[in-house]
Amino acid sequence: MSYEKTEQLLDLAIWMQSSREGVSLKDIMKHFGVSKRTADRMRNLILLRFPQTVETDSGTREKRWYIPQGTLRDIIQFNAEELSCLNIAKEALQKSHLHEKADKLDGIIKKIKASIKAETFRRIEPDAEELMRAEGIACRPGPKIKIDDAVLNAIREAILSCHQIRITYQNKNSKKTSYNTLNPLGFLYGDRNHYLVAIHSDGFGNGLPHNFILMNVKDVKILPDIFVYPTDFSLQKYAEQSFGVFQEDPVDVEWLFDKETADEASHYIFHPSQTVRKNPDGTLTVRFRCGGRMEMDWHLYTWGEHVTVISPHEP
Repeated sequence: MSYEKTEQLLDLAIWMQSSREGVSLKDIMKHFGVSKRTADRMRNLILLRFPQTVETDSGTREKRWYIPQGTLRDIIQFNAEELSCLNIAKEALQKSHLHEKADKLDGIIKKIKASIKAETFRRIEPDAEELMRAEGIACRPGPKIKIDDAVLNAIREAILSCHQIRITYQNKNSKKTSYNTLNPLGFLYGDRNHYLVAIHSDGFGNGLPHNFILMNVKDVKILPDIFVYPTDFSLQKYAEQSFGVFQEDPVDVEWLFDKETADEASHYIFHPSQTVRKNPDGTLTVRFRCGGRMEMDWHLYTWGEHVTVISPHEP
């Protein structure tokens, strides 16, 4: 059996042990991109190597199989790339000021390291550190947004418990201080600023969500008043209304990339709603609908003369 097929079988066995509901033949076909016949063979090999595998009926006439917990304890190992990915994820969480989540992931990494055999750990640890440096995460230059952890933690607590908050907020332009009672809904993390998304508790602004620059929030007080999280609000959909995080009325956007950069541009997802068309002359047309003109302009600047804005038209 080839190395690739052996690796696929090990991946399947790990999946079968980690899945509570079990894995079906359709799951195997979709996940590994194989035919039903190949999926049957893979399943049969698992049953041969792990006779303790349990067959279960999901109630939909579709058979599923799972391997009892602990069966693969002495088989599962981790490699340098996997450790590197976990460390990169931890660094990304820290960069986004999600320190509590970063600490939890760090705890998971420590547990994984503790479970690795000593001789294996001594071999892969230097490789994992080298991969981190190669990814440019360990010492990435550039500005970082500084936000008070106490502010973030208080807002997170209020979001989880659906409590109103009162913030002391400094206006970005006038520098004047205001006090706002809010129903906090979530966070949006951008390249230049991070934002609190919240609704004014008194209905100001027609009861619509507003963005507050997090580094301009100077103090947060959690109030005893409870608010009901709006069931029709989706942070994901709210974010998709804009090219970045700045919210404004959406417009129809059309960009035309020249032949020189068309292939490169085709690998980008500029917006979740985009449609892409390769034109007969080798150019690329990208269309989507959202707001955030300023952030679009900042991004388009990086493409220089290789992109033409078809719409929206400049006033």
